[in-house]
Amino acid sequence: MESTVTTEPSRNPAAPSRPGYGQLLRTRGAWTFLLPGFAARQPFAMLTISIVLLVQHTTGSYGAAGAAAAATGVSMALFAPYSGRLADRYGQRAVLIPGVLVHTLAGLTLTALALAHAPLWALFLAAVPTGASVPQVGPMVRARWGVKLQGSPLMTTAAAFESVTDELTFVVGPLLATALCTAVTPSAGLITEAALTLVGGLLFAAQKSTQPAVDAAAGGHARVRHASALRVPGVRVLIVTFLGIGSVFGGMQVSLAAFTESIGEPGLNGVLYGVFAAGNMLSGVACGAIAWKVAPQRRLVVGYAALALTASALWTAHSVLLLAALGLLVGMSIAPSLITGYTLVDSLVPAGARTEAFTWLTGAVALGQAAAVTVAGQLEDRLWDGAGFLVPMAGTVLALVTLVALRSLLAGPQRNRTVARGVGHRVPVTVD
Repeated sequence: MESTVTTEPSRNPAAPSRPGYGQLLRTRGAWTFLLPGFAARQPFAMLTISIVLLVQHTTGSYGAAGAAAAATGVSMALFAPYSGRLADRYGQRAVLIPGVLVHTLAGLTLTALALAHAPLWALFLAAVPTGASVPQVGPMVRARWGVKLQGSPLMTTAAAFESVTDELTFVVGPLLATALCTAVTPSAGLITEAALTLVGGLLFAAQKSTQPAVDAAAGGHARVRHASALRVPGVRVLIVTFLGIGSVFGGMQVSLAAFTESIGEPGLNGVLYGVFAAGNMLSGVACGAIAWKVAPQRRLVVGYAALALTASALWTAHSVLLLAALGLLVGMSIAPSLITGYTLVDSLVPAGARTEAFTWLTGAVALGQAAAVTVAGQLEDRLWDGAGFLVPMAGTVLALVTLVALRSLLAGPQRNRTVARGVGHRVPVTVD
């Protein structure tokens, strides 16, 4: 298997030649952080759609709803890398617990203001801390896999597994949020999101045994610990790439809500978004099961080209069935790009900055999503139903052009070397 994790499996005789999910899930101690991690990241998939549905209900405007959701996304994108850097430096638990408490309080405040028909500026004030305090559980789980699997070809499988887990949350989350907001009360989505964040986040923080040690995260070098992942050119290319992916998520959320509202079937919103996320999840499962022979840089370019092509067709859909089919194809095109991008981090970034690098990518998705919901909301208000689908097309095409032009920066300094001990790991770390 040729991947960014290892190109010479013979250096690690214990590693299987065709690593799979069964081998991955048998990793000692994995389940102690996987189950709480899944519970803790579930609310993130509910946040944007819950804000959109609540604010649209109280204001009657998709533009206002998109702007409020965008404020949350922008603040998360700006603060997530800082949160990741603090987690690398002081430990995940020290960052996670106060973040969970702040997020819960801020989310409930935003809900109360929306129900009180507060002015838009007040919603923005509450949306900023709500987004800034979103727990970065996904990057933290990926960092724990990095400690457990350093030097193993299972790292690519772990990246695929995490992408599948993320997408499973995006199948369940929008469906749950939409059902709560339409069948119970428009505020039920955000209230449930806040409650799940509190419970799931505290459970995940309690798993201290699998938390990367601060010294291990720094690779044994204090100077490395303070270096920012943003200084790596390849990470900056991946950030642009993930911004385009975020534009798909944001554009789909607003545009699907507007489309189903226009045909008098708002309950189909969660179903259509679930189909889109299911396509992402299914292709993620397949990516993790394949022993890739193609270099990851080339896989990223090919996969992203497919994403741009399918996303460019969304605005032409005028029926539920056609939109579901296109959404499925778009979803199937996202997972390969996400998985490959996260896998490249292992070869591009020193271990002491890896959680920060993951949060930069997660933040880029959130920032792209925030920009997309804002622009898509304005297009839906001012133009025709479905005009918001132009946003995923524009975002992915622009990102693809950047990716193709700068793809050489993704090779990294270790392009032709085995990463048997993990990039940046000069001192072996004991694994339980």
